Amino acid sequence: MSQSNSEENFATGGTAAFAASAAICGEARPLKIAVIGAGAIGAYYGCALARAGHDVRFLLRSDLEAVRRDGFRVRIFAGGAAGAALTDEFRIQPAAAFASTAEIGACDLVIIALKSTANDLFAKLLPPLDNGRTLFLTLQNGMGNAEQLAAIFGASRVAAGLCFVCINRVAPGVIENYQLGRIRFAEAAGTATARTHALAELFGVTGSECRVTDSLDKALWQKLCWNIPFNGLAIAAGGVTTDIIAGSAPLRELAEGLMREVQAAAGACGVEISDAHLAAQIPSVAGMGAYKPSSLIDYLAGRPVEVEAIWGEPLRRGEARGVAMGRLSALYSLLRYLTATAAVRAAG
Repeated sequence: MSQSNSEENFATGGTAAFAASAAICGEARPLKIAVIGAGAIGAYYGCALARAGHDVRFLLRSDLEAVRRDGFRVRIFAGGAAGAALTDEFRIQPAAAFASTAEIGACDLVIIALKSTANDLFAKLLPPLDNGRTLFLTLQNGMGNAEQLAAIFGASRVAAGLCFVCINRVAPGVIENYQLGRIRFAEAAGTATARTHALAELFGVTGSECRVTDSLDKALWQKLCWNIPFNGLAIAAGGVTTDIIAGSAPLRELAEGLMREVQAAAGACGVEISDAHLAAQIPSVAGMGAYKPSSLIDYLAGRPVEVEAIWGEPLRRGEARGVAMGRLSALYSLLRYLTATAAVRAAG
């Protein structure tokens, strides 16, 4: 077990610990980082970067008072769900928790982990964080997020990280990571640069395997090969976990059919996804245990689900290029209905 001590982490790291910072902000120093959307993904990566010595500031709503009082607690398990071997636990206390981006102020790096359903808030939330050179990094699910950020700040100041991990927020300020997984970093436009590699180096302290890719589109389509079937069927099949989808012949067959449609749509959009990548998706859940994908957690809580970014946008892109996507079309319609009625129940 370990206790965070950011000053010591950087003091003992020497100049080498600053290399990624220099490539991002132009100076060899700890970065000032804002985390916008401090749920499971945002809180985990923000806490890991704070533990490494960066000045990380979290924008919070419902968890604000709990985190101000108790800080963040992060638990990392060997694999599967809670109950597996606990390999690491640390706290960020006190945590820099804020109620508004105006209080946070201008930053070197802004990590955006909001649900894509809140992207309409970009123009209001993000400008107070901009110092004119700020890098905006989206860690969001689905398609269209980087484009929306680029429309405000320009593509040259936007990057994306695709997170292939199993992380849940289990209580206010309490984060559990069941699979360290991997992150793929890409620029919003163009191929990878020194800055993209610096992001991968920076996030290397989080425990995830961090690499860069020259194609954001390819990384997005590859991730959708998992997100579309597993997040979608977890809801549509009645609130089931990923192990049930992988272990049920009818659900597994439907998941594989959805993947093939995603593969075809990606190909029509100029992105080749290999059969080997599809074949790896079902076995990938073996180490997750009875894992609830984030969309299922939101659905069960009556919160908005990222239906358009994860299912609607890839469906529209594929059909616009003449790809038949009957399974995805049916799943998209069903999810629109289910999430709308869940929101009504939650409101009532």
